[in-house]
Amino acid sequence: MVVKNEMYLSNHPNCNKSLVVGIDGGNIRGGGTVTHLIETLRVAEPEKHGIHRVVLWGGEKLLAAIDDKPWLVKRRPANLDQGFVKRTLWQLFSLSKEAKAEKCDLLFVPGGAYAGSFRPAVVMSQNLLPFDLKEMRRYKLSRNLLRLWLLRLTQSRAIKRAEGTIFLTKFARETVLRTTGLHRGGTSIIAHGLGARFRIAPKSQRPITEYTSAKPYRLLYVSTIDEYKHQWHVVEAVDALRQQGYPLALDLVGSAYAPSLLRLKTTISRLDPNNDWVCYHGAVPYAKLHQRYAQADLGIFASSCENMPIILLETMGMGLPVACSDRGAMPEVLRDAGVYFDPENPEDLAQAVRTLIDSTELRAEKAAASFAAAQVFSWEKCANETFGFLATVAGRFRKAL
Repeated sequence: MVVKNEMYLSNHPNCNKSLVVGIDGGNIRGGGTVTHLIETLRVAEPEKHGIHRVVLWGGEKLLAAIDDKPWLVKRRPANLDQGFVKRTLWQLFSLSKEAKAEKCDLLFVPGGAYAGSFRPAVVMSQNLLPFDLKEMRRYKLSRNLLRLWLLRLTQSRAIKRAEGTIFLTKFARETVLRTTGLHRGGTSIIAHGLGARFRIAPKSQRPITEYTSAKPYRLLYVSTIDEYKHQWHVVEAVDALRQQGYPLALDLVGSAYAPSLLRLKTTISRLDPNNDWVCYHGAVPYAKLHQRYAQADLGIFASSCENMPIILLETMGMGLPVACSDRGAMPEVLRDAGVYFDPENPEDLAQAVRTLIDSTELRAEKAAASFAAAQVFSWEKCANETFGFLATVAGRFRKAL
């Protein structure tokens, strides 16, 4: 296999020998960043791009979730199973040395923040929150606000210094570059993918009159309970519809930021004190998440700040009609395949849901359109474009030496 790679690279426009790529997974702890890395490495074929070895540094939990591959080397420094400070110090003072020792030709940083000396480096911008001042202000004076300011500084610096930056959407690239300004490295827009588990053709739509309080029409919102996710507004909107006689139940799924969870529970206690129609399920294991979507009749996505909303993409792929926030990158992903609302206006949110549930024809039309739109996203495409970009950046850097 190594010989075959070297033969391929003799004709490769960017390289004259096979490449080694390092991946910094030290500060990747959860959410879409972990999903991206797991799914991308699961289907990747780096050899097609002249990359014969990939070295991944990460903590025990992350490395255990990554499939073993003949081209993948896993490294687990002790600091990466400790606190944020020790993980950051390891990245700052040890990662560059280890990347050189592994003979890496390029370092890929999916977490977006990198202050080490190794070059060339490609960073990935996956968190838009630090670049949206309005959204950051929701946290007032708190530890989370301080964390976001630090991320804004460190990620801005990393993007300015990197030889390449991967963005997930056009909206995200425009938003981030307004803060960081132009930088020396190239950029690429590479969307996340959608796994086979999240591809189910839309089911037949039934009139709302066929649902009852005993067998209600089920609304689903999957997302972390957080300040910019607006679950409390969703509860208020659904309560208003129930007051109008609609037989609805609401399922909320996701981990939680403690102050936001308190706000949500306060709203639920006020509007559904007996827990008759709202159910907060907490975090559901990713391996079982598709089952939760399959039980729903309609998906709601009410976030006001997203880079590349994987949850929205999963909702689309599961064949659900979607009532969606009109903010951020959501219209770029969903296009005209949903009904949009202002996520901070419960009345507008209720109207969007009402528009869908009142019409079986509209629900069927939008579900089919969103399902079709989701088909262009795949982890195979994401992996192929990612490793292609990494190889291109490495090749350019090598030629410039």
